[in-house]
Amino acid sequence: MRRTDALHPVPLQAHADDRGMLVSIEAKDVPFPINRVYYILAAEGASRGFHAHRRLDQLMICVKGSCRLIVDDGRERREVTLDRPDRGLHIGRMQWREMHDFTADSVVLVLASAPHDEADYIRDYESFLAETRAQSPA
Repeated sequence: MRRTDALHPVPLQAHADDRGMLVSIEAKDVPFPINRVYYILAAEGASRGFHAHRRLDQLMICVKGSCRLIVDDGRERREVTLDRPDRGLHIGRMQWREMHDFTADSVVLVLASAPHDEADYIRDYESFLAETRAQSPA
């Protein structure tokens, strides 16, 4: 199983003027092939996620509002605020993610490298840590 430490901002092409903003996403902007697209409309203050994916890469973009994301690779936990429609966050494989503090107007767009596959999920944090330790070189 390939391990990636991918967790980095991905700038998107934004074109703004007095009429507003148009943000485009082209295949070259995304560091993986896109096989699924969905969006999250969470209740204000809700928490979501609490899982990792063994084989899935995602690009998360908060196209409206904001939320706070905690991403953990089994060694380090990082906190990121998603609040810009012109910047996505690439979350690679084997990255635990938690989403918190959604604003009432938040819309999070997610581009995924594969279709939904329940077998790809790790939904228990202790199991996630055990798998990351098993993959780490001694």
